[in-house]
Formats: sequence, C-alpha cells, structure tokens
Amino acid sequence: MSDVARAAGVSTATVSRVVNGHYGVSASTTAQVRSAIERLGYESSLVATSLRRSRTNVLGLVTHSFQSYTAEVLKGVMQALRRSGFDLIIYANSDLYGTYSEGWEQRHLTRLSGTLTDGCIVVTPWGDVQSRTPVVAIDPARDSTMPSVTADNLAGATTAVEHLLGLGHRRIGFIAGRSSLAAAWSREEGYRRALAGAGVPIEPGLIGRGDFNPESAAPLARELLKRPDPPTAIFAASDGMALEVLEVAKDLGLTVPGDLSVIGFDNIPESELTEPGLTTVDQSMYQLGYEAARMLKSLVTGDWEGPRQILLPTSLVVRGSTAPPRTHRTRHPHLAAQISGHTR
Repeated sequence: MSDVARAAGVSTATVSRVVNGHYGVSASTTAQVRSAIERLGYESSLVATSLRRSRTNVLGLVTHSFQSYTAEVLKGVMQALRRSGFDLIIYANSDLYGTYSEGWEQRHLTRLSGTLTDGCIVVTPWGDVQSRTPVVAIDPARDSTMPSVTADNLAGATTAVEHLLGLGHRRIGFIAGRSSLAAAWSREEGYRRALAGAGVPIEPGLIGRGDFNPESAAPLARELLKRPDPPTAIFAASDGMALEVLEVAKDLGLTVPGDLSVIGFDNIPESELTEPGLTTVDQSMYQLGYEAARMLKSLVTGDWEGPRQILLPTSLVVRGSTAPPRTHRTRHPHLAAQISGHTR
C-alpha cells in the first residue's frame, strides 16, 4: 500500500479508501490510484483482509497426500466453486505415510482456519477435528459426527464380492484399508456380509490388513498367493492396492483373470489403463468433491439446510480382471516351484 501511495503521489489513507470503495476521494485521484495499483500488481493481504472483514472468501482443501483419488475429488470441488466468488487453497501433508501422519489434519486446520480460510474440506481425516470455521470431511473416521460426504461403501463392497461369488469364486481374499476410517470398516463389513449371505465361511487367514497405502498391499498379496490353499480371487479395498495385487500376481507368474481374479474400489483413471482393465467399484470421487464443496459453501454463508451427512451411491464397473475360476484349479507351476523352494 505504501508503494502504491508513493507511485500515485497520495497518502496511504487515500489508497485504503480507494481499495475499500469508501467515499471522499475525487474521480481523478481514484483513477490515479487505480492506475498505480495496476502498474504495480498490488493485491491486498488475505490475512489483513480477513482481520478487517472477518471473511476471506477462500476455502481450503486439506489432504494427507495428493494422489489419483484426491485429484478426482479436486475436480468436483473446483466445479462446485466455479463462479461462486470463493477461491481455494490446497494444503497437503508433506510426510506421506510417515510417522508424523497422525494428527496432520488438526495441525493443518489450525494454520488455515480463521485468517486464511473461511472453512475447509478435509479428505479422509484420522478423526474428528476442532476448528473455528466450518469443516466438511470426505470419507470421515468411524463414529464421526462431523458434516461429511461419503460413498455407500457397504453396498459397494457387498456388490463387489457378490460379483465374485456369482462367477463361482468361493476362496476370496480381502486386503483391507486403514481401520480408523469409516470407509475401510464398511468395505470389510460388505466383504463379510456377502460371504455370509452366500453361506461361505469367513477365513481370517484370507484377510490382509492394509492401510490404503498401495505399497502396503504388495507383501499382503504375496502372502495370500503363496498359501498352500491360495484364494482364486482378491478384493482390495482401494484401486491403488488392487493395482499392486496385479503386479504381485504378474511377478509370481500368475495370469489375471485366468489364475486369479482381482477387484478394487474407487475407479481411479488408472484402473481402466491396466492390462487387463481392473474391475472396480465406482464411488464417483468427482461427486464426493462437488457435494463437499457445495455443503461447505453453504455452511460458511449460513444457508445450508440439508443433511449434515451425505451418502452417495456406488456402482460396479466390470472389466477384464475378473472371470470364473478354473473348473479344476491347479496351482500355477511357477508359483508351486517358488513355494516348494520356500518351504525347503
């Protein structure tokens, strides 16, 4: 503001009156100040503006990591904010899946809320958070009471496993997500319900505990497939983990879907680019972002009248990674040799 005042040959008080649209400044002086502003590229400080007006017209998106899932969510958020008068700040955790992970969302919200943003969307938080401004969670923690948007994970997972059962699979492995998330719990519950509904016993040895980190799925898949009685199909609680299962199967010399059927959850863009394409559950990540931004805008302006927990439908997308199991399944020779050598 001082630079603008010097360039225009006026006081900082006059610049302030022009910037804030106050009366008492002549047309010629206003034009002179605005010309200086344009030449210097002056922008008022978000922090200063928020302190003066108690609003920034900026919303935040806080995420643990920036991967395909978050990118698709962001597309929906941006569409919902189009021509809304709100800008967006994206704040991501720099310690991807590290020991500093727990509590990341609370730290970020403390930095952003009040002075930099009017409210935030938090993607897959570990738990409920405290904030001076409205917060909407996408895929909240279990038993969360926060305003939230999530997919019908229970129905989606049930449909995925029923698809495998319908193809004739009875030994179905499952690689779970992070247990603190409602989405992970619901997807495991869907797996269990589908098996129980078909009268198929649930074998604890066929369940691997992942955390949605794709890399966590590789050793779990390898352990499942090297069992003396391996599954004929694996349902992974996210596409990222399912893609790792495909890589492990390939490394072990197994064909998909000939030796193993694989199904994921999310329908990220990469899922249709694999060979074969990944059968998955579409949870409309774009719509998750869109609805979360729509809710947050209205919470900030005080106009929200809908439910504070939104549940969106899911749908099964069948591609080439699932097929009926072999009629008289025998272990792939390459895998049998690996297990035999490992046993010795």
